[in-house]
Amino acid sequence: YVNFRAFDLARSFEDAGPCAPVFFILSPGVDPVRDTENLAKQFKVGTDHGNFGLVSLGQGQEPVAEKIVESAFRHGGWGFLQNIHLTPKWTSGWLDKRCDDLEASHPDFRLFLSAEPAALPVNLLQVCLKLTNEPPEGLKQNLMKNFSFFNDDYFDPSAKPGELKSICFALSLFHAVILERKKFGPQGWNRVYPFNKGDLTSCAQVAVNYLETYPKIPWDDLKYIFGEIMYGGHITDFFDRELALSYLDAYLKDDLMEGAELFPGFTSPVNSGSLKDILEHVDTTIPQESPTAFGLHPNAEIGFRMKQAESMFAQIRELQPRSAGKGAGLSAQEMAKQKLEEIIEKSPERIDTAEVVEKLEGDRSPFVNVFLQEIDRLSILQDEIQRSLKELELGLRGDLQMSDRMEQLQSALAEDRVSPTWENKAYPSKRPLGLWFINFLERYRQLSDWTVELGVPKCTWISGLFNAQSFLTAVTQTTARRNDWPLDKMTTQVDVQKKTVDDISSGAKDGAYIHGLFMEGARWDDKAGVLEDSIPKELFAKMPVVQIRAVPADKADTKDMYECPVYTTQDRGPTFIFKAGLKTRSPSSKWVMAGVALLMDVI
Repeated sequence: YVNFRAFDLARSFEDAGPCAPVFFILSPGVDPVRDTENLAKQFKVGTDHGNFGLVSLGQGQEPVAEKIVESAFRHGGWGFLQNIHLTPKWTSGWLDKRCDDLEASHPDFRLFLSAEPAALPVNLLQVCLKLTNEPPEGLKQNLMKNFSFFNDDYFDPSAKPGELKSICFALSLFHAVILERKKFGPQGWNRVYPFNKGDLTSCAQVAVNYLETYPKIPWDDLKYIFGEIMYGGHITDFFDRELALSYLDAYLKDDLMEGAELFPGFTSPVNSGSLKDILEHVDTTIPQESPTAFGLHPNAEIGFRMKQAESMFAQIRELQPRSAGKGAGLSAQEMAKQKLEEIIEKSPERIDTAEVVEKLEGDRSPFVNVFLQEIDRLSILQDEIQRSLKELELGLRGDLQMSDRMEQLQSALAEDRVSPTWENKAYPSKRPLGLWFINFLERYRQLSDWTVELGVPKCTWISGLFNAQSFLTAVTQTTARRNDWPLDKMTTQVDVQKKTVDDISSGAKDGAYIHGLFMEGARWDDKAGVLEDSIPKELFAKMPVVQIRAVPADKADTKDMYECPVYTTQDRGPTFIFKAGLKTRSPSSKWVMAGVALLMDVI
């Protein structure tokens, strides 16, 4: 239970028999057909011998599958039915009955099935020997499994067997790291990718070909092919691609052959040893797994464990009974009614857009347009909140029949969740309802304050805007008009100030001051004015006031900068806003691997 054991079909096959089919639960990148064909050769079974039938289920393939099974059942042989989840009706009917009656089969009959996790007949699953070949959990186990795909016979024919071993080892570590990094959620990867064994073995074959062709190892070529084509073919997010390339830069280098430190406390093995020697090196020298092995700060472990706990408690909460027993606390309906009355009571009046436009007297600068659009968006959300709450209030009083939509809202209020109909009109947010409504009131307050002065705020709470990009665009447009610069040749530049919001007495002379950003994965050193490692147990570091300026792209300061992505929420990925250039003394690859980003809203 503690040590990972490699997938061994031959060993599992000993438990199979004519009345016990083998059922493979498919996982990304795993092809059980090849393993089964290799095993079949040992028993003199195969298509060449006429006693191995293979079919991939789909439309019109049911008669072919039935013929394969019946022939092997009567005369002996092996049958492999792939993807039985694609024909649920046939699988629940003919196949389920056939597998329920295998007593009279030929002694040499063997049946293999494969399917993705799906709703399959219980009887079929009970009669089968169930196998899966998923990646093991843990960096060490993953690395050892990945490198076990190769053997000494793979390395010996090469013109440079030592170099090939080192490259394959680095690729095995790279593959293990990018698979295990997924557990850190959005800080690990912005999106989830189906990296698989095929990517690793294809890259190894590319390395074999290049080592045969070139006298000197072409590191740059290999890194480009591995990071941009082989693995990069899966990656759709720019920052995730940058992360993959940063790992390859750290692993694939000349001193890889000479015991390079691949991560703190772990060096590459001597490439003159055998496969067994290298696996022993991993087993005895790799340190206990921690976020530092992935380039992340130790705080990432806290965030990962907290998300695990939250997920577990959320599932437990889902299993709780919906109605309160006698003598218990408030029922779900009573809690929803209490929350409904609280929100209605605290909801502010709508901002009158027509009155604001009249006060502007025709002044429609880019910043004015931004705030007017924000008022419109907020008003739409307010209208939806008021409409749905009043409708539910009538339903709870018995004046209206409760609809599905009203019941969904009632459940959301009782469980402290934001209603889906509100989310559709609102801004991205991960907050529970109570905190979400407080945030909503703060957003309203910022816009209400703006209607008094109608100018650019001294310091804008950018996290309180529906569309933060429009504010950045307004900064660029205003600067371009003032200096008569072409808009498409300009870029946004960030200057972190040594001030808090309370220290700002007047607006910025150039651009605008903003606040409301938090940094994950690192912190900002106010005194030195550079990025630094996070303080232990501080998951999110609050940023000082930031000045946003627009400058010509060719005059932007790019020296010693980390292009830090800015996102709306902790989900990252689709909530990307812009890149903020932040000063750093360390290589930017350090912050890329640490998953450093600025977030507008954290909980």
